[in-house]
Amino acid sequence: MWHCVTRSDHRYPTLDFSQEELQQRFKKQLTIEQDCTITIDSVEAQKPITENMAKMRKLLAVQRVLWHTSLLQALRESKTILANTNTTDNRHNLYPYLCVLEDKDYVDIMIQSIDELPPSGEALKILAKYLGGRVNTKYSVRQKQHNQTVEKLNNIYNTYTGLVAKDGKDFDTLPREQWCKIVTDHSSGPSLQGGESDLPFIVTLELGMYMVDLMVSNIKINSDILNPDFDKKFIPLIYHMYTFRSTRQVGFIKPHPILSQIQLEAMETKLTFDSYVMPMLCPPVPWNSVKSGAYLLTPSQLMRTAEGATQHMELLEQCQNLHAVLDTLNQLGNCAWRINKPLLDIIISIFNDRGNDKLDIPPPLSEAPKIPHFSAQDPSSTSSEKAQMKREVSNARKKGSEMHSLRMDALYKLSIANCMRDEVFWFPHNMDFRGRTYPCPPHFNHLGSDVTRAVLVFADGKPLGPKGLDWIKIHLVNLTGLMKKSSLEGRLEYANSIMEDILDSADNPLTGKKWWMNADEPWQALGCCMEIANAVRSPDPTRFISHFPVHQDGSCNGLQHYAALGRDIIGATSVNLTPCELPQDVYSGVAQQ
Repeated sequence: MWHCVTRSDHRYPTLDFSQEELQQRFKKQLTIEQDCTITIDSVEAQKPITENMAKMRKLLAVQRVLWHTSLLQALRESKTILANTNTTDNRHNLYPYLCVLEDKDYVDIMIQSIDELPPSGEALKILAKYLGGRVNTKYSVRQKQHNQTVEKLNNIYNTYTGLVAKDGKDFDTLPREQWCKIVTDHSSGPSLQGGESDLPFIVTLELGMYMVDLMVSNIKINSDILNPDFDKKFIPLIYHMYTFRSTRQVGFIKPHPILSQIQLEAMETKLTFDSYVMPMLCPPVPWNSVKSGAYLLTPSQLMRTAEGATQHMELLEQCQNLHAVLDTLNQLGNCAWRINKPLLDIIISIFNDRGNDKLDIPPPLSEAPKIPHFSAQDPSSTSSEKAQMKREVSNARKKGSEMHSLRMDALYKLSIANCMRDEVFWFPHNMDFRGRTYPCPPHFNHLGSDVTRAVLVFADGKPLGPKGLDWIKIHLVNLTGLMKKSSLEGRLEYANSIMEDILDSADNPLTGKKWWMNADEPWQALGCCMEIANAVRSPDPTRFISHFPVHQDGSCNGLQHYAALGRDIIGATSVNLTPCELPQDVYSGVAQQ
């Protein structure tokens, strides 16, 4: 099974970009990471701006200015007090950490968190970690700007593009090796590891808690802001409450319903994300150590660990030879992707037309069940009737919260995809303690749902060759969930027998027979139908350049490892490690025993 790997096996494939194009992409990505955030257009339907929408948007803009002013003043007053305070308990004096950024930066982070707060609220600890984490990220980027790391990175990356550009030199080195060689050649001046340090986790958490308290105490809104004829009465915009999760009492931060109502009626069309949420516009920096790789400036971890668990990172840093692991992550990160635009447009059209639960496109909140109203003091209702009505109210609120969460998740994914529709992009990767690899961008990546997998295709296409079209047909049958116990020949025969349905799905996805909608993975199935249609209609299907990714899942992967390690022929056969005409099912075999 194993063979001797020679240096010639490692010759690195180049990308279809010139060095100049890659350097321009580097500059765009660098600008995004220096800003720490990026604002993109939402894909929600651009409805005509009504008088009320314009009024609510103007109202929000005015309120944000007032909140910003209040927070800035409160922050400065609080810093003055902290500067003259000696902490005697176990808490840190946060004053030094409130000076690592400009006051305006802290306030901007707090204002953005208000815009992102869901109507149902957020757990206090999660919100605090988010706020503290954003301060830490911006602090790390600012350090690199101040110690001239950015200029050094620019020079090194421009040289590195010679490895991956189509007009670069011919190297037989791996990206990590080439990067380390270039860094050594540019050893004079500031180091890429320029001494910048992350804030301790406990500090970021306390800093986040401090920022939450500042927001709760100082951001106010007129309770009758939607009824200007009434007297002004200012109340907190967000407030602290408690809820129970299992048997634990959990602190929650919830926005006042007035804010949620204004945001709903304003229907703003912009979304703001942290820069690391987006795919990269240039190939990632090769992982060359446990602390260096992936994004250009944004700090990233080689191994995902629990927040504050420093032991894992200490053990990881003691590992001597991680080159194979680093090179694997680099190979994954250097895979270029682009958007399947025809499929994305279909998904967005359904998303903006009340969604479709069957196709995993969540409906808007307007489709949520209405919360029933009842009076707890109504003497005509019995205690059991009141209890039933309370359950109905609770269930309606729970359903509305779930629908909002699913809708926003889909909105983020589709908006990011739409923003990248004309780009080639990359996903930097890291791993967990088991060695499983993951893309770093959390919302939109190729390990996501059926929808996100369907809209992603390889930027680098390959000719199908003599058997490629047959394999895509077999893959389509696999996506339907049919013929699971059939041979590959049987699946191919079935695919050929339904070519009329396949082509109809490709040509008329929303108006035809809609055969693809009954598949287990409908959106990947539709993409597969479109790829088959394009291939069979090309002059020579064997030369058709396909960009279509075939997503495959392991079958009883753990048992496969046990069977292989134990040289267990019977076990290997039951988990498809030995050649068989028909797929085997280990669970059926166990049941028969």
